[in-house]
Amino acid sequence: MKILLDPQIFHQQTYGGISRYYTEVFSVLSQKKDVEIVLPIYSSDNAYLKETDLTVKNPGLLALYKVLAFFKISTRSLRKKKSDQLLDSLFQANDYDVCVPTYYNPYFLEKIGNKPFVLTVYDMIHELLPEYFVDDDFRVVERKALLLNKATQIIAVSHNTKKDIVKVYPHIDPDKITVIYHGSSIKINPDVKVDLPKNYVLYVGARPHYKNFKFLAKSIVPLLKNDPSLFLIAAGGGKFNEEEINYLKELKIDQQVQQRKFEEKELGYYYQNAKCFVLPSLYEGFGIPVLESMACGCPIILSKHGSLPEIAGDAGIYFDSDSEESLRNKIEQLLSDQDLRAEYAKKGAQHVKKYDWNEAAEQCLKVYKKAAENN
Repeated sequence: MKILLDPQIFHQQTYGGISRYYTEVFSVLSQKKDVEIVLPIYSSDNAYLKETDLTVKNPGLLALYKVLAFFKISTRSLRKKKSDQLLDSLFQANDYDVCVPTYYNPYFLEKIGNKPFVLTVYDMIHELLPEYFVDDDFRVVERKALLLNKATQIIAVSHNTKKDIVKVYPHIDPDKITVIYHGSSIKINPDVKVDLPKNYVLYVGARPHYKNFKFLAKSIVPLLKNDPSLFLIAAGGGKFNEEEINYLKELKIDQQVQQRKFEEKELGYYYQNAKCFVLPSLYEGFGIPVLESMACGCPIILSKHGSLPEIAGDAGIYFDSDSEESLRNKIEQLLSDQDLRAEYAKKGAQHVKKYDWNEAAEQCLKVYKKAAENN
């Protein structure tokens, strides 16, 4: 079977759950003798793709990119141009069984003719919480709706995401949607050390409004003020913007809330050494940090929204997202009770074993084959 993997998400993300998903799944599938993966990229800034053999080999081009990089000449536009040229030639050759778009730009529809394509839906947050995406230049809702209607098969990353697809678009046949969970990717390197406070609560990733970081910050104020040794660490997500800085100053906790940039190999250390990890999001289609935290033995506190209860199960501690006191109490319980932390760390380590990229890849392949056979 020959699969044409559309490259759009790898042009958009250096890090991110979606590009990680495709990298993990297709790294597994590329090892199969009866499966050929074609990803029309010669070189990429994507951190996960760099660690694989999925890109197309062109020694001449790679040498050119290295020379330009040596002279500090940007190669981004040239690499994108070369990738687009290769992609067009593959569309024209029409020599593949199924196309797999990696995000919602529908440009490929006019290129694939009658060839089948399988769409993966990661969440339905733009449709369910539109107030947070008023200025969406990418037009996710419009484009996703178009692709959902035209897709040969659909993969949803959780049962909750499938439920939300059918809720928003009841005309879509649920039998066309297969639920396939992610696996756990995080690797713990015992040689990696990071200079962190000894006593901290961890938040990981971006901080747009629906992620509810400000709610977490406000909830934890009394705990920080009662214990000068306690910190809230926001790992990744970029530096605090002016609004966030002013908000933390207003709460008078700016000296105990830190934003940290990390290398991918360091993330496990952040989880391993935290008292707990908090995911206060108002919606998640899956929630990769849930698996990361559990795999690292870090107890997790999370909201009951979206797919989070489905993914975390009884290995998570849940709070009432309408109550700062509820979240504060859950954090305080873990901070003050080492046995409780150990109990949930053990639960998480056991629970995360059910999420496996090899199994996810096998299930994806079945869907790709079904799309090709039924077309």
